Amino acid sequence: MKIIICGAGQVGTAIARQLAVEHNDVTVIDWSADLIASISKSLDVQGIVGYASHPDVLERADARNADMLIAATLSDEVNMIACQIAHSLFGVQTKIARIRTQAYVEPMWSDLFSQDHMPIDVIISPEHEVARAIIRRLQVPGAFDAVSFADDKVQFLGLHIEEDCPLIDTPLSQLTELFPDLSIRVLGIRRGESTIVPTAADQLLVGDDVYLVTDIQHRERVLSAYGHEETEARRIILIGGGNVGLFVAQELERQGSNINIKIIEASQERAQDIAVQLEKTVVLCGDALDADILREANVSQADAVIAVTNDDEVNILVSLLAKREGCKRAITLVNNSVYRPLMSSLGIDVYIDPRATTVSTILHHVRRGRIRSLHSLPAMGAEVLEVEALETSYVVGKPIRDLDLPMGVLFGALVREGEVLMPRSGTVIQKDDRVILFALSDQIKKVEQMFSVQLGYF
Repeated sequence: MKIIICGAGQVGTAIARQLAVEHNDVTVIDWSADLIASISKSLDVQGIVGYASHPDVLERADARNADMLIAATLSDEVNMIACQIAHSLFGVQTKIARIRTQAYVEPMWSDLFSQDHMPIDVIISPEHEVARAIIRRLQVPGAFDAVSFADDKVQFLGLHIEEDCPLIDTPLSQLTELFPDLSIRVLGIRRGESTIVPTAADQLLVGDDVYLVTDIQHRERVLSAYGHEETEARRIILIGGGNVGLFVAQELERQGSNINIKIIEASQERAQDIAVQLEKTVVLCGDALDADILREANVSQADAVIAVTNDDEVNILVSLLAKREGCKRAITLVNNSVYRPLMSSLGIDVYIDPRATTVSTILHHVRRGRIRSLHSLPAMGAEVLEVEALETSYVVGKPIRDLDLPMGVLFGALVREGEVLMPRSGTVIQKDDRVILFALSDQIKKVEQMFSVQLGYF
């Protein structure tokens, strides 16, 4: 595919890196000559210095022959105009835009981005994506990562292996013997800085991060088997009343009346604004780093603190203070990748990477074939994908052992006529199966080819 990416910031660079690894024809546009020089030097992409909303710049990027434009600059207006020009002047088929300003994405104005007005095919709101990621983590206490696949039939989990995990030093091949009626498939292990695509002989060690899939009906039993029996949070304190904090509070209010929610917001004006928009949430105005404010919020009795201010340092420090005071769990928004390796050692239970959540959503719309959903794992250099098996796909009608799967690709689960199955070497993939699999980034292209329609079909 020929893809134009507007913006060489963190999101644009992450997408460009992934697409370049898959041997796509990628062009990146940014007004910063330094950013373009850096990305051109480190990645196999073409870099163009200029404003993505200018027709002559898009023409230099050969927009006329582009299959897709991804507008991810820091300016919503530049992103929207770039998509409009790509459509009107160059006929680019697929336009994706990152839009931060919430006024643009209000449901009442949804017609703005229709084909008759400003034709943008996919709108990505980072704040909404981060809020959804936080809600998912809250719903699965004990997991630092959690995503549902196949219409909520399959659960993907990231779990930290601690000293009380009963499965330490147990070969993965013995899991079936230990839990014969439990659907579990380990897809990946993160050990220090190393990514392990596991074999049956591999074992889990203290400190590992393990990634697995299971039938969602078995989720609680799986968490217990891995030593995680945390209860779902009912007393929640949100630090930061910006868009993310507001979205999370609104969603929690919709979920039920038995959840106690408090927000600490530093700005008096913003605190008053969100207090009007929330019905059951207590809004406190003050500095979350002030011990008196935390005590007023009763942080020692909280089940979870969720730090989502615009300042990474504040988010980290408040999370640590809350944990020291007795809060059971900390979920922390971290933008700067420098801090991420420190999260576990600091005692922060879950950190949310807004870049990764946005990239996952964008890549979902980039993938070819019948990839219905995906979840990006930047720390692993991998993705978890849900793929639909088409009638003439290479994988259909063959036992898994005969598929000659590339190194770094593992089948985790499949859903057939609503039933979740754990695939074995002799399992034959059938038409319309939903397959959830793990793939290292440099193998994604091969996965797409395996599940795409074969030419003989036409």
